[in-house]
Amino acid sequence: METVAPKVLDMVKRKGAEIAEVFLLDSRKLTIEVAGQEVENLKLSEERGFGLRVISQQRLGYAYSSNLSEKALIKTVERAIDNSLLVAEDSAWDVAALGSNYPVLDLYDKEINRKPVDEKISLAQEVEKTALASDSRVRQVEKAVYQDSSYRISIFNTRGLESTYQGSYCGLYGVAIGQEGEDAQTGFSINFSLKYTDLNPTMVGLEAGKKAVRMLGAKSMPSAKLPVVFDPYVMTGILEILQTAFSGKAVIKGMSFLAGKEGQKVASPLVKIIDHGALPGQVGSSPFDSEGIPTGETVLVQDGELLGFLHNLYTASKSGVVSTGNAVRGSFKSTPEVGSTNFYLAKGTVPREELLGEIKRGLYVTEVMGLHTANPISGDFSLGASGLLIENGKLTTPVKGVAIAGNLQSLLLGIDAVANDLTFYLGQGAPTVRVQGLMISGK
Repeated sequence: METVAPKVLDMVKRKGAEIAEVFLLDSRKLTIEVAGQEVENLKLSEERGFGLRVISQQRLGYAYSSNLSEKALIKTVERAIDNSLLVAEDSAWDVAALGSNYPVLDLYDKEINRKPVDEKISLAQEVEKTALASDSRVRQVEKAVYQDSSYRISIFNTRGLESTYQGSYCGLYGVAIGQEGEDAQTGFSINFSLKYTDLNPTMVGLEAGKKAVRMLGAKSMPSAKLPVVFDPYVMTGILEILQTAFSGKAVIKGMSFLAGKEGQKVASPLVKIIDHGALPGQVGSSPFDSEGIPTGETVLVQDGELLGFLHNLYTASKSGVVSTGNAVRGSFKSTPEVGSTNFYLAKGTVPREELLGEIKRGLYVTEVMGLHTANPISGDFSLGASGLLIENGKLTTPVKGVAIAGNLQSLLLGIDAVANDLTFYLGQGAPTVRVQGLMISGK
């Protein structure tokens, strides 16, 4: 793959473009789904190709190809240059400079590709078997899945940058269905890691089964303004929506409720929000971003104060700052956008049990619906929710059919306790979080 880049850059120079960048991707992904201890679906997919950005007279052109023949390379170069003629001039376009030091990360596990498929199937089977055995009310496992991926990413540009890294990850997840009479509920669990030996099918199966039965018999509750505790998974989902508001691109376009609030209190003093592209052991880590800028820790909110936003080279230039190493691409077929790496709410010091123990009456939220409808410009949200009633510090009656409405910034400002149980779900993570005085609409 790396032999392609010098050829393409040479062709670009001969065509007269001043700046160019070649992004190369070679990846493989395996997915195994098990049902009734039989393999229901086994899918192996590969993606290989390159994306080319050219900057000529401050105009950006882009093209890509999965065909690496000489003829295809020439056509891709011509297409990228032709595309640059169709866009307006913008002095903010640029590519990464040579000479940056990249963090040293352990991202590739040889064992993932060495392990036989039969063994990977048995891991998914164990998830299903454990979930079904966890409780007599677990009647079915809707999904028991093993998944892994390995990839190699390279970036070459006309500024002399030539950088490559290799990575891999693997994981398990399960979705179980609990049933009692006519009532049926679902529960899930997920376990992804950079290391094959970290996978724990028993834990995944037990957690999915436990979650499937804990909501059986759930009913609505009277409307009330109560303390609300968000499970780590739910808080991670809320952070995923907040992530958009921290994008430098959203700020430039006037689509973030945080725009213009740098240096202001936007959350409780207990809140620290971080994006860390070089966090050891995490699936979202890499030595450099999709433009070749070194990754690292970017503290976005410290003690409740907004410090800044996430940027790629373009949005950084537009905003008068430096790139935070947050250029991301879905594949070689897309240009680098602003995105997160390992985006998380830092853990607090309070054990989860202590956080719950201080509540006389409240709601522990285990699932929300409609997160995608939250408005990133105003921060307003209205979410369907389910969970468990908190009474005298204990989780008691399952609750469903309620709604929680509010504003994302008000929610952040209302956080009065952060537990020490930070949990990652792929590239996002959060601990258990308690928020005072949210309005719950029930029956």
